[in-house]
Amino acid sequence: MPRMLTEYFGENTFNDVTMQERLPEDVYLALKKTIENGGELTPKMAETVAHAMKDWAIERGATHFTHWFQPMTGVTAEKHDSFISPTGDGRVIMEFSGKELVKGEPDASSFPSGGLRATFEARGYTTWDCTSPAFLREDSSGVTLCIPTAFCAYTGEALDKKTPLLRSMEAIDRQATRILHLFGKKDVHHVNVCVGAEQEYFLIDREKYLRRDDLIFTGRTLFGAMPPKGQEMDDHYFGAIKERVSSFMHELNEELWRLGILAKTQHNEAAPAQHELAPVFSTVNIETDHNQLIMECMKKIAARHGLTCLLHEKPFAGVNGSGKHNNWSLVADTGENLMKPGKEPHNNMQFLLFTAAVIKAVDEHAELLRMASSCPGNDLRLGGAEAPPAIVSIFTGEQLEDIFAQMIATGKATSSRQKEKMRLGVGTLPYISKDTTDRNRTSTFAFTGNKFELRMVGSSMSIADANSVLNTIVADSLMEMADELEKAEDFDLAVSELIRRTINDHKRVIFNGNGYAPEWPEEALRRGLPNKPSYVESVESLTYPKTREVFTRQNVLSETELEARAEINYEIYAKTMNIEARTMVEMALRKFIPATVEYVGRLADTVSKLENVFGGDRIDGSSRLPEKELLNECRSFLREALFAEKELEKCIEEGLKLSNMKERALFFRKTVFPAMEALRTPIDKLEMRVDAKLWPVPTYGELIFEV
Repeated sequence: MPRMLTEYFGENTFNDVTMQERLPEDVYLALKKTIENGGELTPKMAETVAHAMKDWAIERGATHFTHWFQPMTGVTAEKHDSFISPTGDGRVIMEFSGKELVKGEPDASSFPSGGLRATFEARGYTTWDCTSPAFLREDSSGVTLCIPTAFCAYTGEALDKKTPLLRSMEAIDRQATRILHLFGKKDVHHVNVCVGAEQEYFLIDREKYLRRDDLIFTGRTLFGAMPPKGQEMDDHYFGAIKERVSSFMHELNEELWRLGILAKTQHNEAAPAQHELAPVFSTVNIETDHNQLIMECMKKIAARHGLTCLLHEKPFAGVNGSGKHNNWSLVADTGENLMKPGKEPHNNMQFLLFTAAVIKAVDEHAELLRMASSCPGNDLRLGGAEAPPAIVSIFTGEQLEDIFAQMIATGKATSSRQKEKMRLGVGTLPYISKDTTDRNRTSTFAFTGNKFELRMVGSSMSIADANSVLNTIVADSLMEMADELEKAEDFDLAVSELIRRTINDHKRVIFNGNGYAPEWPEEALRRGLPNKPSYVESVESLTYPKTREVFTRQNVLSETELEARAEINYEIYAKTMNIEARTMVEMALRKFIPATVEYVGRLADTVSKLENVFGGDRIDGSSRLPEKELLNECRSFLREALFAEKELEKCIEEGLKLSNMKERALFFRKTVFPAMEALRTPIDKLEMRVDAKLWPVPTYGELIFEV
């Protein structure tokens, strides 16, 4: 008989229940205190925890452990060590020390460091993040104990995405707690950032995937003509899930649940072969770890079902790409959601102050948030009327818009829109409670009732960067507000005035209209909102003086760490574009051009034979034969493709000569990328003309409809 979900949920995590069962009470309480309040465990306590963790892991079949960390590559990294230790008589015992739990030493020179580490400066450290539960990974290689860790250089700088995230959590905790204490809530000791990250992805047949070099090397199709049908019928969104996909989802859910990941919602997305998984909210560091595990599990389990999971933001041109909606909120340790308006939001000064702080932060650091939510693949998606624009704006909804308008006009709000009952005109259907405002899927940053939804994060990305930025800039806004309010003689009057002034100063970033409308970029320009058309152009925001001031003031990233991250981002962008361009050259020369030449040769033979029967061209030069017209058309596109291929090679060569990574990245964006598009265009046209039996790769129709 199958086990109930409640029986196996979290069984592969060293969670709170397991710790209570296996640790002495004093050690458990000390560890719990460290998790909740910070501080270090003593070496003795670490030894006790390590021993209990080892026994638990070995009982479940583990032979190895690893420090699982998140370097600046955007994916996770791990080095496995076995538990064995020799006894001297030819045997072994299984050991795991507190030192091994707390500290690891991977090579820090082989990961992106932005100049923080040279090749000969190899030492780096991983250190246990006890706030995120250790877990067991089970696969064909056995069972491995995975310990979530932070990763830093020998000199102490952060080399990963986890460390600044943890620092930003502490920053916003400090400042939000200050604000709550000013409101008289002295029982609040901590404020947590809670996040739910909705994950979009594509599933395609693995055999077809392996026949596409572009998918293998870059994660997206660099060539491909649209099939007769795409997503225009809207019949895939929320449609019945195919059995093969449903089987994958079932196994995925079971594995995630065993890892303690709160996988909740699954459905078909807008594009054919596209799907989504949404979890229940967790604290942001745990959700970041869980999202990385979700992506890893998707890839692994898809292969078991003869499928491949594509996490690229735009694997197919012409249909919607994939994002990752980052739902962000602040929750006090008393359980109060600080982003919840309550029944009378116009009287909820605490809620309005926190909302104003978020609006201020996003307005002042819009370019930084745009950068942290993007990657090379996201440029193919943002602003394309399928995802939010690259212009950062905030949707507040009608209720908040009305409250803010009242405060700006008169200094205070006296009313707010309330929920209404709605009847659908059918007697047997019940009344439903209508929300106080609609949703806006075209907004980059939308208030959705009790949280803000950052909708522009790329599907392949770690959510750590976006949340590190969001936490830090909001913490800085809250600190500025707390500094002012702590000096106020009349707190209530000061709060009301501060909210009014903040909203009035930053109302330009509030936009409740259609972000897909062609007029919006012009309106945004009039408002003075930044519009960085590409990710690489937004990277410079990491080195702005105001960015440096905020991140150093909040002790999240130093000036050196910020500069290193900018250098890493430029390097990753240039390398990504170089790989894509080189893949296009290789596919064009070795697949598409030879296939076209063979087809043209067959056509030429056919035309030659037909001309012997029907004669040559007419007197006016036009052909008597439609076959000859097709031949000339194919030759024309072939000539165009050959020319574009040579031009692309020249552009790649020129770009690689640039030693400055920023210059190289910008060159690839402005010169190489258009050259790539110039090569794709004639080859996609040839795909529609060359005999399907000769075309060397699966087409879009075969990839996205035959799953």
